[in-house]
Amino acid sequence: MELLDALDTVGDQQWLEKPSDSVQRAVSTVLHPPGPAGQRLDDVLNGTWLGHPLHPVLTDIPIGAWSVTLVLDIVESLTGRTELAPGADAANVIGLVGAVGSAITGLSQWQYTIERPRRLGLLHALLNVGGAALYGASAVLRGTGRRGAGKVVGALGFAVVFVSAYIGGDLAYGERLGVTHVPEEQPPTEYTPALPEAELPEGQMTRVEVGGVPVLLARQNGAIYALGDVCAHLGGPLHEGTLEPGCVVCPWHGSRFALADGSLINGPATFPQPRYDARVRSGQIEVRMPPNPDNR
Repeated sequence: MELLDALDTVGDQQWLEKPSDSVQRAVSTVLHPPGPAGQRLDDVLNGTWLGHPLHPVLTDIPIGAWSVTLVLDIVESLTGRTELAPGADAANVIGLVGAVGSAITGLSQWQYTIERPRRLGLLHALLNVGGAALYGASAVLRGTGRRGAGKVVGALGFAVVFVSAYIGGDLAYGERLGVTHVPEEQPPTEYTPALPEAELPEGQMTRVEVGGVPVLLARQNGAIYALGDVCAHLGGPLHEGTLEPGCVVCPWHGSRFALADGSLINGPATFPQPRYDARVRSGQIEVRMPPNPDNR
């Protein structure tokens, strides 16, 4: 509970807004420059191509490698088995290399946060930098023959990374960063009136509620489409976005979703939007949950 209280304290520190904002702008400039090439880079780093965020995949490399380093160091110290030293040193370096990819993908994901998640994310990043610096120092000490000091510094680095990993868990599971924001509720399985057809002109979109579920209705080229209105990325209202040929663009971070099936065209989102069946009956647009949903 004390660690949770500490996180709440950090998350409530309003003075962190200014430095967080400055770092966020710098990160966006480097990792998401304007133009198609910048969009492709952003999609790669966020994991749009993977179907879920890339960052948690890469975090396993430094955490796993440094865990191996810690275990081998402890066993070597307790048993005197010096043949374990090369393995510990190699794992230390592997962790440092993996930390680079983990940091870049983490920053790419963090650039879209606001308020408490952004402040906690900044602390998470600073701790990771500190942990990596300690492991870098450990590698230098090991390489210059001061293994005892290198082990101690490496253990300190592991402690820092452990705390940072705890914050990362809070960001993922507490703040839902990188987790789909699509509501768990689903529309009825039977066609349900949602909106008079006359209230949805050609080339327009609007938000309705069907069975308590927010649904985006859009009419394009005479066809009517229905998608989940809450963006899977960070919960943006899609009906406030832009309707483009064959897709809708989230107003918050620019993710594009295909109208026909809710599939992801570009990120930073990594999850598709739910698609619903829509039809017109007696002047009413009716919506239902597909019998066999394929993109939930």
